[in-house]
Amino acid sequence: MSWPLPVTLTGKHAQLVPLSHLHATDLAEAAAEGDLWKVWYTTVPAPDAVSAEIDRRLGLQESGSMLPFAVLTPDGKAVGMTTYMNIDAANKRVEIGSTWYRKSVQRTGLNTQCKLMLLSHAFEELECIAVEFRTHFMNRQSRAAIERLGAKLDGVLRSHMCMPDGTLRDTAVYSILPHEWPAVKSGLTHKLEQAH
Repeated sequence: MSWPLPVTLTGKHAQLVPLSHLHATDLAEAAAEGDLWKVWYTTVPAPDAVSAEIDRRLGLQESGSMLPFAVLTPDGKAVGMTTYMNIDAANKRVEIGSTWYRKSVQRTGLNTQCKLMLLSHAFEELECIAVEFRTHFMNRQSRAAIERLGAKLDGVLRSHMCMPDGTLRDTAVYSILPHEWPAVKSGLTHKLEQAH
C-alpha cells in the first residue's frame, strides 16, 4: 500500500484536494497572474505548461515519490499547488514543497492554513519523524517564510540541482521534528487567528 494515501484537508482559509486535470484551467489562470513563471529562482509552470506539470506530478504520485494537491480557496477556485514530495515511506519522512500560489493570495492566511494542515497531517496522522522544506538559497522570500514557520536550517546543498535556465541551484534544507511540532503548531494557529 502506498504511503501517504491521497486525502482532502479542509481549513477556514483553504482546502487541499488531490490534484487532477479538473484544476488545469484555474491553475493556468493562477500562473498567468503576475507572470509567476518568469521568476528565475522558482519553478512555477507557464500557463500553457500547467497540464504537463499536472501530468508530471501525477506520474511522481504513481511512482510513490509525491502526493500532489491543488490549493483551493473557500469558494472552490484552484489558486496553486503544493505537495508532499521526496517521500521516504520506510523512514516516515516527507518534504513539503513544489508549492506556488497565484499572486493575489500570497501574504494572506492561505499559505499559513496550508502549512498548518500539511504539518498536522504529517505529524498527527502519518507520524512522520521529520518534515523537510527545501528552497533555492537565493529565494529570500521563501527562506524567510520557512523560518517564520519555526523550521530549523539543516544546511545548504551546494550545486544541488540544475535549474531550467542552466544555472546551478544551491538548496537550503530545513526541517521540523516531532518534538518541535507543538510550538510550531501554536505559532501557526496564532498567525491564522490574526489572518484576514
